[in-house]
Amino acid sequence: MKVIKPSFSIEEEIDPKKIMSVIEKAGRTCYKSESGISDGSAENFIANILKRGHESVIEHEKITVRIICDRGVSHELVRHRIASFSQESTRYCNYSKDRFGGELTFIKPCFWNEENEEDRNKYNIWKESMEFIEKQYNKLIETGAKPEEARALLPNSLKTEIVVTMNLRQWRHFFKLRTDLASHPQMREIAGEILTEFKKLLPAVFSDI
Repeated sequence: MKVIKPSFSIEEEIDPKKIMSVIEKAGRTCYKSESGISDGSAENFIANILKRGHESVIEHEKITVRIICDRGVSHELVRHRIASFSQESTRYCNYSKDRFGGELTFIKPCFWNEENEEDRNKYNIWKESMEFIEKQYNKLIETGAKPEEARALLPNSLKTEIVVTMNLRQWRHFFKLRTDLASHPQMREIAGEILTEFKKLLPAVFSDI
C-alpha cells in the first residue's frame, strides 16, 4: 500500500505571451481597437475587461492539467461544465498487477495533523482501513473477480489521475468555487496549488482570485 500527497502537472507547454496575444486580438475585435496593440498592452487590456466582467473573451484559450487526487475530489471535479475529462478507470485497471506494484495507492488526507494525538488516532484508523481494503481487493482478484467487480470495495481515498481541460473562463470559475473556505479541504488543497501556478503563468487572468 502506498500513501501519497495530491499533485498536478500542466500537460502542455504554456506560452503566456502567445495566450495573452490571442485573447487581446479577440477582445479588441469587439471595439475594433487593434491599433492599440503594442508590447505589454495585452496585460492591461485583459485586466480591464475582466474588471468589467467581460470574461467571455478569455474562453478563446484553454489549459490542460493532469491532477492526481483521491476519487472523492475527482467526483467534485467532474461536476464542472464546459470541461473535458479523461480519468483513470477502476473498471479496467487491475491494481493487483505488476504495473501497479501489486498494491493500491491512496491519497493522504490533509485534515489530520499527525503531531496531534487525537488526529493521529483518526489517521491510524483510516490507514488500517485502507490496508484492509487493499487486502480484500487482492483477495477478490485472486478468487477470479474482475477488476470491475472488485472495485466495489474501493473507497474515495483511492488515488486517481484525471486529465482536465477547461478554457480560462472556466478555470476562473473553478478556482473561485474550489479555493473558497466552504469547499472540501482536499479539493481546496489541490485547487490552491494549481491556482498558485496559474497566477505565475498568467497573472492578468488569475491574480484577482
